Amino acid sequence: MRPADPGDVVAVRRDLHAHPELGFTEIRTASVVCQTLEALGWPLRGRAEVFDATGIPGLPEPAVLEQAVARAAAEGVPQRLLQRFSGGRTAVVAELAGDRPGPTVAFRFDMDALPITESTAPGHLPGRAGFASTHPGVMHACGHDGHVAIGLALAAALADRSFPGTVRLLFQPAEEGVRGAEPMVAAGVTTGVDALVAVHLSFGLPSGVLAVSTTDLQATAKYVARFTGQAAHAAKAPDSGRNALLAAATAALNLHALPRFAGATTRINVGRLVAGTAANIVPEQAELVYETRADNTEVHEELDRRARVVVDSAAGMYEVRTEVVRTGHAGAAVTDPLVSQALAEAAAGMAEVRPAHPLGASDDASLLMEAVQRSGGVAGYAIAGSDSPGPHHSPAFDLDEAVLPVVVRWLERLVRSGGLGTGGLTPGKAATGETR
Repeated sequence: MRPADPGDVVAVRRDLHAHPELGFTEIRTASVVCQTLEALGWPLRGRAEVFDATGIPGLPEPAVLEQAVARAAAEGVPQRLLQRFSGGRTAVVAELAGDRPGPTVAFRFDMDALPITESTAPGHLPGRAGFASTHPGVMHACGHDGHVAIGLALAAALADRSFPGTVRLLFQPAEEGVRGAEPMVAAGVTTGVDALVAVHLSFGLPSGVLAVSTTDLQATAKYVARFTGQAAHAAKAPDSGRNALLAAATAALNLHALPRFAGATTRINVGRLVAGTAANIVPEQAELVYETRADNTEVHEELDRRARVVVDSAAGMYEVRTEVVRTGHAGAAVTDPLVSQALAEAAAGMAEVRPAHPLGASDDASLLMEAVQRSGGVAGYAIAGSDSPGPHHSPAFDLDEAVLPVVVRWLERLVRSGGLGTGGLTPGKAATGETR
C-alpha cells in the first residue's frame, strides 16, 4: 500500500473514498495517515497516548474488528500498522513545532464512513470517475474522506516548519455515533492545546462560502436499552411470562410522547427495536436503540434524565429488567469569538465569509472543544461550503473537490499568520490547566 501524494488533496480524497471504513475499523485509513505523516517528518504520539482503551463507547463486536484487520491486510496494510490500529484503537495524533514561539493549535479531522450503499446512478461522480466505494454497504457519505485529505495536505504544507508555535493534528475515529472523541479526550490529546479548530464540509452551505462558526451544534446521547423478561407459552401460561417486547414498545411510544422544551430545540428518536422469537412465545428479550438531542447542554441533561425515567418505568410496568448502555455522546459546544475572528481574517479574499451557519446536528468534536475551553484555551467549529448532488448520509452525497485546496490554504493561512496567538490568548496558558 503506497499512500497518494499528500499535496494532491483530490487524489488522497479519492483513494480514501474508494476504501471507506466504519467507526473503530478505520485501519487502512489510519495507516494512510500514519505513513504519510511519518514520510513528512511529523512526530507521532504513541498508541496509549492518543486513545484510552478502557470502556470504548460503541465498540464493534470482536468478530467485526477481526474482519476489519483481515480486510486491511488484504489491502496491503503492513503488519506493524495492523497491530497498532487493532482493537478499535484507530486514532492518530501528530505534532510539529514551528520555527518561532507561538500557541499550540490543534485541528480535528474525523475519518469514519457510514453503513450506506453508494449510488450507482450514471451521473454520480465517484462511479463515473472510478473511485466509488469498493467496500459493499459502506460509503463516505458525510465528507470525512475530504476531511482526512485536507488534514494530510495541511501537514504537507506545514512540513517546512515556517510558522509560529506548534500544530497538533488529531485524526479521530468513529465520529458517526459520536463515539471516538471521548477516549481521545480521556487519553489527554487536548492537554496543552491553546486553540482547537474543527472544520466540516458542506452541511447545506454552497461552494465558495466559509462560515467561521456554527449555531445549533446539538448535545446528544445514544443508548442501547436491553429488556429481559421471562419466556412462557402464550396460550397455556401467559401469566407466568414477562413480556420484554411490550415493555420496549411502551418505552418507544412514550419516549416520543415526551414534551418539548420552550426556548430550546430538542429531539428524541427511537431508531431500532428488535424482540421476540415466535408468535406463541412471550418475548423474553428486547433491544431498543434511541437517542436524545438538544441545542443546550442543560436542557439536554434534563431531557436525557426524563428519557431514562420512561425506559425504567416501562420496564417496571411489565416487571422486566433493564440494562441501559450509553454508546456515544456529544456536547453543545460554542465557538469562541477569538477563533471565529481569526478564521475570518485567514479567509479574507479567498471566499465569501459568513459569521455563522446553522448546523442542526451533533459532532463529538464538541468534547474536544469543551476540554480545551475548560483548560483556558479557545475552540471553534467552522463550515466550508461544498455543493453536493445529495444530502448528507444519502447514497448520492458527494463533495465539490475544488473546495478541498481552498480549505487547506485557509487553515494554512490561519497557522502561518499566528492569528490564534493574539487577541488575549496567551501561548501555553492551556498547559497550566487554568480555567476560564
